[in-house]
Formats: sequence, structure tokens, C-alpha cells
Amino acid sequence: MKQNEMVKNFKIVHVVQHLAPGGIETLALDLIRFAASNAQVLVLSLEGEKQQAIANWPKLKAFSDNIMFLEKKSGVQPDIVLTLAKIFSTIKPDTVHTHHIGPLLYAGAAALISGVPCRIHTEHDVWHLSNKKHVKIQKMALKAVKPVLVGDADYVSKALKSQFDYHNTVTIKNGIDCEKFRPGCQKNARLKFGLPLSARIIGCAGRIEKVKGQDVMIKALSRLPAHVTLAIAGHGSEVDNLKSLAKKLAVEDRVIFLGLVEDMASFYQALDLFCLPSRMEGFPLSSLEAQACNIRAVVSDVGACKETLCPKTGKHFEVNNSAELAEIIFETLETPLAFLPREFVLGQHDVRHMVDAYQSIMSEALSC
Repeated sequence: MKQNEMVKNFKIVHVVQHLAPGGIETLALDLIRFAASNAQVLVLSLEGEKQQAIANWPKLKAFSDNIMFLEKKSGVQPDIVLTLAKIFSTIKPDTVHTHHIGPLLYAGAAALISGVPCRIHTEHDVWHLSNKKHVKIQKMALKAVKPVLVGDADYVSKALKSQFDYHNTVTIKNGIDCEKFRPGCQKNARLKFGLPLSARIIGCAGRIEKVKGQDVMIKALSRLPAHVTLAIAGHGSEVDNLKSLAKKLAVEDRVIFLGLVEDMASFYQALDLFCLPSRMEGFPLSSLEAQACNIRAVVSDVGACKETLCPKTGKHFEVNNSAELAEIIFETLETPLAFLPREFVLGQHDVRHMVDAYQSIMSEALSC
């Protein structure tokens, strides 16, 4: 395809494992929202059913015409490759962009079979590379599919290069919508969520699961002064356990569970400090979102979390170390904000920069 033909109109299919509230999934939706005006973008989820997914995550309703679900069951399903190949042969995408190893195996093979000219694969973390079987399978998949391999963080790209020695590897860091996530009135935001106006409020956001480490934050809270309150946005299987922990530590009146929050910008604006206490992470978006609202962030030193921190205002702590976390939070709350973390996010992590970087890869591939 010639460059001038590509500029007129082109089709992109992003393939993810599932579409549920999460960083990768939110990123996929942003890739629809901020695509070039001459691009038709589809996000295809291997797992799940459309109406159920929308019911669980109402945000998807606005993207209903741009999302598709294959309703794949758990386990290996080789026939999914043929299903995807038929879909690609019908819609004739210029680019198939896979996210994580499962979509690479299924959609990467299907893109190869159906002759999709540009193939991109992004890794959002490297947990699975500790499994030798996964490494062997992915190495074979990369050799066959020959995508541009993207790491969404320096940490991820370094691990990919170490494991695969794959020549066509680049780094494109994830970005967020800095027009959506921006500073706002703290008082109004607190009134919206029924949060105490006079408290110092720390916020956590994400799935309420063991891996996200909200229990570490509650333990840290028990070491902090009584005027410090914790607001948790999200839902998950650990809610009851966290409530029991808060009661055991006598901080149940200082922990507020908000459930699934749709207006995350207002949530961040209500805070004095954002904390991401995860036990495992890739390249998180929540710490970027908070900082884009000029809220300082504290993150656990895991995955690529440190790469999301403003170097002048952000702090990190050892995973599971609630005592260190409490100390950092106390010091941060007592230190006046001397630099605006939003400036860091604007300079390096606006979603428009990320989309432009992927666009450059596609343009180069499709102009050959």
C-alpha cells in the first residue's frame, strides 16, 4: 500500500484478552477515541459477551459500534485462529495490534494467515516471562508472525530484549488523556463522593484483589494520624476481607469504599495523595491520571511503576512494607507541593503522544 493511499483511509483491529475495567482495557478504548480521523478502529475481545460486558462496565456502551466479542471459553481453542482469520479476511484491516501473549498467539497467527500487512504486538508487563514454556511459545510466535514488538515501559522492553533478542523491538510508553484528567476543585469533588471536607485523604483505585495490595495501605493507615482518611475506588473479591482488616486495626471509620467509580478525574481531584500499593503491576495508568490532576503519587517498587512517577514529587516504597509506606505518606503530606506533577505527565505521557508513536509505526509499515 502506498503512503497516499494509507492516508485516505485505513483500518486497525486491536485484540485483547477481555474487556473489563483495567489499565490495558482503558488504553484500548483510548486508542479508539484518539485514532486519526481517517482510521476505522475495532477492539476485539477474545473472551466475554458484549451485553454482559457493557452491563459490568457501562463505559463500554459509548463504544458499542467499535467492540466485538468472540466469547472464547477458558483453555486452548485452536479454532479461534480460523474464526479470527475469517473476520480479518472480511474486514481487511491494514493493522492488527495484539496486546499480551494470548492475543498474539491467536490473532497474530490469524493476521499472518489472512495477509494483514502491518502487525504490532505490545507487552504491558513481563510476569509471564518467568515461565520457560511461555517464553518458548512466544519466541516461536514472534518468529512466525514477525510483528513490531512494543514494550510499554523501559523495564518491559529491557526484559523483552533479554529474553527474545528480537531485532524489531521499540518502547512506546502508555499515555492518558490529559484533557480529561486535569486539576479541579477539591471541595466540589469531595462533596460529589460524600468525602469529609477537613480530612487529609489518600486514595487507592483499582480492582480490589490481593494483587492490588489495598491491605498494605490499610495497615499503613493504622500508623498514620487520625485525621488521615483512605478512600478506595473499585470493586472485587477482597472487599469483605479489607473491611475486616480495617475493623481489626480500629480504622474502619477512616476507610471509605466507594465501589466502581466512573468519574475518576473527580476522584483524583478529591485527594491529597494517591497511593498504588500493588504487589504486581506492569505500567499503571492510575498514577499518571492522579498526577495529571496535580495529585502527588506514591507507588510500590514493582514492575514499571517507578517510571510513571514525577521525579520531583513522586515516591516509591518496598512491596508489602506498610511501615515504610506510612512513613513516606506522612512526610509527603507534611511537605508543601513545590512542583506540579502535571507538567511531568504533559511532557511525557499524554495519550496523543502514544497514539502518534503507534501511527508512525503503521505509516512506515504500510508505505513499504
